[in-house]
Amino acid sequence: MIRDFCDGQLEGAEIGSTEIMFTPEKIKGGVHTADTKTAGSVCLLMQVSMPCALFAACPSELRLKGGTNAEMAPQIDYTAMVFKPIVEKFGFTFHCDIKMRGYYPKGGGEVIIRMSPVKQLNPINLTDRGSVTKIYGRAFVAGVLPFKVAKDMAAAAVRCIRKEIRDLYVNIQPVQETKDQAFGNGNGIIIIAETSTGCLFAGSSLGKRGVNADKVGIEAAEMLLANLRHGGAVDEYLQDQLIIFMALASGISRIKTGPVTLHTQTAIHFAEQLAKAKFTVKKSEDEEDASKDTYIIECQGIGMTNPNL
Repeated sequence: MIRDFCDGQLEGAEIGSTEIMFTPEKIKGGVHTADTKTAGSVCLLMQVSMPCALFAACPSELRLKGGTNAEMAPQIDYTAMVFKPIVEKFGFTFHCDIKMRGYYPKGGGEVIIRMSPVKQLNPINLTDRGSVTKIYGRAFVAGVLPFKVAKDMAAAAVRCIRKEIRDLYVNIQPVQETKDQAFGNGNGIIIIAETSTGCLFAGSSLGKRGVNADKVGIEAAEMLLANLRHGGAVDEYLQDQLIIFMALASGISRIKTGPVTLHTQTAIHFAEQLAKAKFTVKKSEDEEDASKDTYIIECQGIGMTNPNL
């Protein structure tokens, strides 16, 4: 997809290959379609193409096909509800239109991303967590799965959160997705916590054959609670997704995180190697973080400018 996006050459991109050679040319916007032909994640396609679209010559429309809610990748709900509002703080906007949801193993989902290029990205500062003001989410079933499964996931998640957070109303909507909204069978849940300073955290989980609904709901709730305990201003899944934008932005970006994930360490490594950005990762020195595993990731961005604008 990226090869086509920038009229590049790509060698060795086949199954079993141990190295690839990629030579990019000028990034051109316009309409691009990428189809995983499986339940491969559309959100991962979006992750690789978005930085390119920002520095393209004209607006882009990305038609991404595959799994919208897949294991080992952000669910499209996470992308739309957590990643989008936070990444837009870098000074751009994008439109995410979910045409069809697709689940493992069939895929069949389609998402259309529309965005315009920018001259330059602004740095971000996400270090003030604030206090949790709202908890909400959606529990969904699609295909042959009964609506009761969605209600059970939601109820189990609410019970689990109530044990730790008693003073907030937890609003998780159970949803039955229809044939024109979803291809194939699937179930899952996403729960989001919003804070007084606009930080967003999530916990999510997908149903699998033979796993009962309560367990799926509890897994998502526990993930959310774990992300609220560490004192960071982003959750463990957002931290690595922000690194490339911090590297390209103009000026110093700072994010406060919980334990730095291996994904984030890898993203930093390559951003330093390829973009020559400079990152530092230090334990947070704030008093309220003293007993917690909290870090500040700071980056001196390279101030990439779009040559086309």
